[in-house]
Amino acid sequence: MPETDRPLKICMLSYRSNPHCGGQGVYLQNLSRAIKDLGHQIEVVSGPPNPTLDANIPLHYLPGLDLYDPQDPFRVPTIRELLNPINLVEWVGVSTMGFPEPFTFGIRAYQYLRNRLATYDIVHDNQSLSYGVWAIQNRAPTIATIHHPITVDRKLAIQAERLPLKRIKQWRWHSFIGMQKRVARSLAQIITVSESARNDICRDFNMPPANFRVVPNGINTDQFHPIPAIDRKKNRLIVTNSADTPLKGLYFLFRAVAELAQHQDIDVTVVGSPKKDGQIVKLIRELGIGHRIHFTGRIDNGEFVRHYARATAAVVPSVYEGFGLPAGEAMACAVPVISTTGGALPEVVGEAGILVPPADHVSLARAIGQVIGNPERAAELGWAGYRRVQQRYTWPKAAESTIAAYLEVIHDYRRV
Repeated sequence: MPETDRPLKICMLSYRSNPHCGGQGVYLQNLSRAIKDLGHQIEVVSGPPNPTLDANIPLHYLPGLDLYDPQDPFRVPTIRELLNPINLVEWVGVSTMGFPEPFTFGIRAYQYLRNRLATYDIVHDNQSLSYGVWAIQNRAPTIATIHHPITVDRKLAIQAERLPLKRIKQWRWHSFIGMQKRVARSLAQIITVSESARNDICRDFNMPPANFRVVPNGINTDQFHPIPAIDRKKNRLIVTNSADTPLKGLYFLFRAVAELAQHQDIDVTVVGSPKKDGQIVKLIRELGIGHRIHFTGRIDNGEFVRHYARATAAVVPSVYEGFGLPAGEAMACAVPVISTTGGALPEVVGEAGILVPPADHVSLARAIGQVIGNPERAAELGWAGYRRVQQRYTWPKAAESTIAAYLEVIHDYRRV
């Protein structure tokens, strides 16, 4: 039968896939469901921590040492575990301040799939970009998603460190980027989630734009939606902190809050947890705003949406985003959005929110004041964002565009 007239059998690879770990897990969970709903067969191969998937999507779990497990971080493996060469590489990498998980996951994935590749029409890698993926693409149609270039994370992390030794540690931790560049350049086609991300990847990875297909993320509108029965709290901000890193811009938000608090009451709900004794905790203490900041820790989806419903406005203070799921999720809940122009955020927010320069707490404070001081304007922005998400950012649309990219790769692979 023609390729377009039969269901595809797809294998998705994702090395760190829990949705609580960030956007890659959210992407895997929602895109796999939407592809399945289109009638295709999809299976997931994942390392730890376990992803959250629909019950009818098979998961092939590849255990590793999981040395970043928050319940037992940087544990010492057993001798039996270290007799496995891949485990030994992983342990040595972490012990020398590296991040070997993309590399070791790719090797495990190749070992698992090498005798099963004929059963799939295509393999889709979710940004591990490991040498294992390089080996797979020599034997089966393969495509990868790059959400944004980690070169940006590295640059900002190094800039945030003052001591030379800590800067060297950041270079070491991000040493997997060289592998990702080489593997990305070997693939015939890459999916990315915004025009901004594509341009940045082309620049930092030295790749031509023709190698990319831009497929914007969707927003799970079954999960993220307005709750009119819940009243919004006055002067309450909400921000999602999936990663306590310089990239996410909490430093600038909290400075803006400290400035606003000098002449009006304000509080912030942070969905997430701060790093213990980290820079953010120290900054809150230094600014004297601890009574205004509430970290939720890990919460379920229902409570997450209720927090959005109570918020006056959502703030996305990121210095850079490849897409900006928190902005889209807030917009889907009809919460007015105040966002920076970092990375792809202007593409996502458009005219449905207020945009300010990244790393500028003065402009951020001014924009927050404009929204919380004008309820009518806030309501207009909230519903404009809601309409924008419904029209542009749904997972069924993302799945359809992804399948079209699959068919191109499959066709080109067979032609060669």
